[in-house]
Amino acid sequence: MSGPVDTRAFVMRLKAGSVDEYKRRHDDIWPELADLLRAAGIHDYSIFLDEDTLQLFAVLKLRPGHTAAALPDHPVMRRWWDHMAPLMEVEPGNRPREWALKQVFHLE
Repeated sequence: MSGPVDTRAFVMRLKAGSVDEYKRRHDDIWPELADLLRAAGIHDYSIFLDEDTLQLFAVLKLRPGHTAAALPDHPVMRRWWDHMAPLMEVEPGNRPREWALKQVFHLE
């Protein structure tokens, strides 16, 4: 691998009563979505839940030359957002509402 790895972290929020279904859908992630994310350069992607606030904390790495910015226009991504919209806070068009996080510490 050449060049630095770009790490992104953000939070999202689930709707009350949606935790189990959110986890189930991710446990059964569509193979075409997983392939799309990998092809866009996303790897080492994890989502964590704060059960008290229903906030989801996501962190992922992007390979050099990634094409993640094009994902919102892909039909598979749009279908996934539509599929997940009933479970979480979303923007118009069903894109998950995200709040980017700024890295303030890293230990290699």
